[in-house]
Amino acid sequence: MTERMIAGNGVQLCTEPFGDRGDPPILLVMGVGASMLWWDADFCRGLAAGGRYVIRYDHRDTGRSTTFPPGNPGYTGAALTTDAVAVLDGYGVAAAHVVGMSAGGGIAQELALDHADRVRSLVLVSTSPAVPVARTLPPPTETFRRFLATAHVDWSDRESVIRYLVDYWRALAGDRPFDESACRDLIRRDIARARDVAAAQNHDLLADAGPANRALSSISAPTLVVHGTADPMFPLAHGRALAQEIPTAHLLPLEGAGHGFDRVDWSTVAPAILSHTADALR
Repeated sequence: MTERMIAGNGVQLCTEPFGDRGDPPILLVMGVGASMLWWDADFCRGLAAGGRYVIRYDHRDTGRSTTFPPGNPGYTGAALTTDAVAVLDGYGVAAAHVVGMSAGGGIAQELALDHADRVRSLVLVSTSPAVPVARTLPPPTETFRRFLATAHVDWSDRESVIRYLVDYWRALAGDRPFDESACRDLIRRDIARARDVAAAQNHDLLADAGPANRALSSISAPTLVVHGTADPMFPLAHGRALAQEIPTAHLLPLEGAGHGFDRVDWSTVAPAILSHTADALR
């Protein structure tokens, strides 16, 4: 497939489609600070082979999309949601099945809350409620918090960035063996194609400019929640909360998985997404 630049929302967004444009569309939304490469191309092809038109894209400040000066983004978190709308507009897609991972799951929820007509269904992976809920949710694990508190990275030094990101994903691996070689290879490829890898820091500085009076119970889109039972960032209770707060939602736990899902989970996750998006068509 060929990457395609989409102009919208004041930026250029690098995108890549997979499959037949006439098939039901799936928009893949990765977490903040992560480019579209973190949606593995083979995973995308698998969904496309199941009869879906799959679109992945680089957030602003990642990959080949527009970047802003590191430490001075000049936009709020709401821009990442309207960027997703701009991608749909760029492809002429009126409404898509939206699959969001980590903070991308928060963006997917924002889409369903503020742009409900653009969302046919939701798949929320390794994420947490994007708006306040009337329940107490556990914090990240102590081990992961300790990593965040002690890790150091020099964003001007490529090898320092690689070491930091490998250690970051190792800390998120849950109870599964960590494939350091594959992770390092992905990070190297990601850095090699990035306009400015240091700009990804900007996502950590974003303020939430959305209204606070929205409720997950107002989401009507059919929702599948996919969550690792050993997620160090968002413990499983976060996934359970989403499944309980969104009226149409149900939970698919991944035993032993950490934050995100591994290649070994593709045989579970891909069919679940295809089944969920097929159900949403009926």
